[in-house]
Amino acid sequence: MSTVPKNDTGEQPRLSKRLGELGLCSRREAESWIVNGWVRVDGVVVDVLGSRVRRDAHIEIDRRAREQQSELVTVILNKPIGYVSGQAEDGYEPATVLIRPENRWGGDDSGLTFDPKHLSGLAPAGRLDIDSTGLMVYTQDGRVAKQLIGGNDVEKEYLVRVQGALSDEGLARLRHGLMLDGVRLKPARVAWQNEDQLRFGLREGRKRQIRRMCEIVGLRVTGLKRIRTGRVMLGALPVGQWRYLRKDEGF
Repeated sequence: MSTVPKNDTGEQPRLSKRLGELGLCSRREAESWIVNGWVRVDGVVVDVLGSRVRRDAHIEIDRRAREQQSELVTVILNKPIGYVSGQAEDGYEPATVLIRPENRWGGDDSGLTFDPKHLSGLAPAGRLDIDSTGLMVYTQDGRVAKQLIGGNDVEKEYLVRVQGALSDEGLARLRHGLMLDGVRLKPARVAWQNEDQLRFGLREGRKRQIRRMCEIVGLRVTGLKRIRTGRVMLGALPVGQWRYLRKDEGF
């Protein structure tokens, strides 16, 4: 076994954390790569969990790790109302129960063949409330999860059906000027889509954020649908169906 020589100069993060910071993989993947001997630091194989590295160390990843990573899949699901995004709760089923061969969209042009192993470790990269519908991302790839839920400002777009009157001042406050849970919200893109529907673009995702924002300015949300995450659109994907993220797509 090899470990990284200790150096007392500066902060030395754990190797698994450093791999995540560099965007190479998730922490779980990093630990697997390390114990498999697939990580070299300054030319030395490091296979001991907990090893620390200098931030300027040269890190190399074995091709076997890259090959394993290339097999990971990401799924786009049009979540129906009545399903929770993550684990089952309060008697409601998780939306992952819909990710099965018979619910795969016929328009999926990813070229991938369904394999039951694609369901292993498939986790939500973000959430949608039980009474909301639209684009949900589920992934085996820690890099995708970090990109979408790691505070990297990926914009998500929603169509929001509302009831009530909204003044110009209220619209301006929705765009920038509201606080939730004692925290000032980031600027949002908000515009009328039609006479009873707003289009929101958000770069954050506090719990029931849009519904609470609307409530503050006197609106009641009667329908909410996510139509875009980053550069990936929901498009024609039917409610309750899913597709694979194509290799040429990215958030």
